[in-house]
Amino acid sequence: MSDPTGTTGLTAPRPAAVPAPDFSGWTCPAPLRDQPCVVLGHGGGGAMSAELVEHVFAPAFGGPALAGLGDSATVTLGGARLAFSTDSFVVRPLFFPGGSIGDLAVNGTVNDLAMSGARPAYLSCGFILEEGVEMPVVARVAEAMGRAARAAGVEIATGDTKVVEAGHGDGIYVNTAGIGVVPDGVDIRPQRAVPGDVVIVSGPIGLHGTAVLSVREGLEFGVEVESDCAALGGLVETMLDVTPDLHVLRDPTRGGLAAALNEIAAAASVGVAVQERAVPVPAAVAGACAMLGLDPLYVANEGKLVAFVPREHADAVLAAMRAHPLGAEAVIIGDCVAEHPGMVVARTGLGGTRVVDLPMGEQLPRIC
Repeated sequence: MSDPTGTTGLTAPRPAAVPAPDFSGWTCPAPLRDQPCVVLGHGGGGAMSAELVEHVFAPAFGGPALAGLGDSATVTLGGARLAFSTDSFVVRPLFFPGGSIGDLAVNGTVNDLAMSGARPAYLSCGFILEEGVEMPVVARVAEAMGRAARAAGVEIATGDTKVVEAGHGDGIYVNTAGIGVVPDGVDIRPQRAVPGDVVIVSGPIGLHGTAVLSVREGLEFGVEVESDCAALGGLVETMLDVTPDLHVLRDPTRGGLAAALNEIAAAASVGVAVQERAVPVPAAVAGACAMLGLDPLYVANEGKLVAFVPREHADAVLAAMRAHPLGAEAVIIGDCVAEHPGMVVARTGLGGTRVVDLPMGEQLPRIC
């Protein structure tokens, strides 16, 4: 008589009970949206950052000035329209090819002001120093900030210094805030993107994140990659000279070009279609990303902008950008569409289409 156990009339012995595995000491290498504690991904400029702002900070702070959630807030004070922004910088290492934490601290805040069309004027500076950091290092960072401020045409007008115990910091952290004047007739914000707008990027992407990563991890890519760290106020003024009706400007820093485009698409409830082959990716960046399994669209920049421009002004704005040193390699990479609102897609060289989603967390931590 056959036996379903596969034995000949014998009952197969039951295996001994195996205790349930204990996962209490395990950690997930990828950040999760429902983390009970802050993880690096919350600072990456992607979906987790957006949720932190949406569910924690925005409800706590409120107010119409914050509601736009742009790189800077535009406020009216004494009859003047001002742009106001703040940023903190925790880059590691402090010095990298093409710049330093000091250059980033000035240029990053100047660029946030410029993305609202403002003429940056004054910055504040807060240093958080770790006990034991060498004084010449502090002086070198301060000197870099001074040079960058003079080059950008702004004044560092006020500041503060704090020192934390050894082991409770990472050498130097810098916070800057800035104010600038928004010219009459200028209204630049993510909500103004409309179908038909042409999308322009001011030059090659991915240089800053690749440069920082190369020195941090001791990687060699056959050629030294330098950060694109630069102040974009002059380039924006050149664009505004062509037309004050620029719809959107954004500097694609944390989360790269992909995050910037997704934030604009979501804010304006429009679709964005990018021609993948039109996006300028330097060979060194493409090679580094291929080696490390990264997408150049998500790698940070510190001296580039993306603009949404009415189609009738696109050619003139592009020509003006190319006449400026920081826009010499500007190109049109796509357009704003009515289809797939809130979504960014890339049209591939093979004729297909892929979704370019908002990054979840942090691809390259501590790059600004």
